[in-house]
Amino acid sequence: MAKLTVGRENSDTIDIYYEDHGNGRPVVLIHGYPLNGASWEKQQRDLLDAGYRVITYDRRGFGNSSRPTVGYDYDTFTADLHALVEHLDLTDAILVGFSMGSGEVTRYLSRYGSARITKAVLMGAIPPYLLETDDNPEGVDQAVFDGIKAAVIADRPAYFKDFLDNFYNVDVLGGTRISEQAWQNSFNVALAASTHAAYACVDTWLTDFRDDLPAIDVPVLLIHGDEDRILPYSATAARLPGLIKDLTVVTVPGGPHNIAWTHPEIVNPALLEFLANDSDTNAR
Repeated sequence: MAKLTVGRENSDTIDIYYEDHGNGRPVVLIHGYPLNGASWEKQQRDLLDAGYRVITYDRRGFGNSSRPTVGYDYDTFTADLHALVEHLDLTDAILVGFSMGSGEVTRYLSRYGSARITKAVLMGAIPPYLLETDDNPEGVDQAVFDGIKAAVIADRPAYFKDFLDNFYNVDVLGGTRISEQAWQNSFNVALAASTHAAYACVDTWLTDFRDDLPAIDVPVLLIHGDEDRILPYSATAARLPGLIKDLTVVTVPGGPHNIAWTHPEIVNPALLEFLANDSDTNAR
């Protein structure tokens, strides 16, 4: 198992687990909460078949990575990603982030620039800013997130059951686009994650990315379901045009949050077409 040490907590190292497969132009897939890098299986297969080098990794606290009680903020998450990009000496790379992973992509390009990155994909995006404030009336009330944290503390498995039902819109798509077995697999992965990370990441969702977005200077593909119950379209995707200079938008009709699993027949062709179109990249 390939691991990269990115820090320490007391007597132990903090290690990020990653997988690196295939040849060709590198595509880094960054997973969402509460899953891990294996959640990209429907995209990884098509990317490898199309001749890309596919890199997945588990965010700290999830999957096979270390489970520290420190570093659950986007500056640290992005530093972990940057360490991996540098370790693998990636160039001409594409960053693809789903849900929380879209935050890493956004902060990475703002903080570390595009010297190694030529394109980016935001899927089920968390930017620009989820929290309702005086200058962000489109956001969500703080009480909602306080309730989520209370639910995690009170009964984490029950919380994940409700979360994943809405992650996949099971009441609508169950038995057709999400099987009971696939849902159960996500539930098992969620329960296996760090209990501390399950709680600490909720505050991370409230990161303000509004100052990061104008710094993005590579072409960006946004893919978002219009029935997303976790990161509602109106509070996230609908606000990004005009905030990112070069943005292509693909809206998935009836799509829930995890469109990568439920709608690969829309997601994968859009992703591959965007990656293959180098006209904008070559002009840079």
